[in-house]
Amino acid sequence: MPALREIVRTCTNPHVARAALRSIGGEFAERFAADASRRELPSGVLAARMVRAFATHAADDERRSVEAVAYGADQPVLVGLRYILAKGLAAAPPDDDDKEATPPAAWTIWAAREALGRE
Repeated sequence: MPALREIVRTCTNPHVARAALRSIGGEFAERFAADASRRELPSGVLAARMVRAFATHAADDERRSVEAVAYGADQPVLVGLRYILAKGLAAAPPDDDDKEATPPAAWTIWAAREALGRE
């Protein structure tokens, strides 16, 4: 899994993760920064923690999904990183009223814990 391996090798560093988020840019990067701010974390730190949690706890099918979205992309690391971070953002706690909500992937629970400093 070359793309995932490179994402983990580089983007578990908060400085590199922050630079990658800037490269992704747009509405996604703004939304991610806002979420990090609500958690009182720099965006690079939150991104690095999400990547670390993904690397440690993601199921094989999720790992293959990262490789699939990155395959053939002009910038596979950024595409794969965006995929991981989007999954992490989507795992925000659901509204109590939303009984139909799909439960989050296990790695996203770890990411949320790590973002709060509770490993």
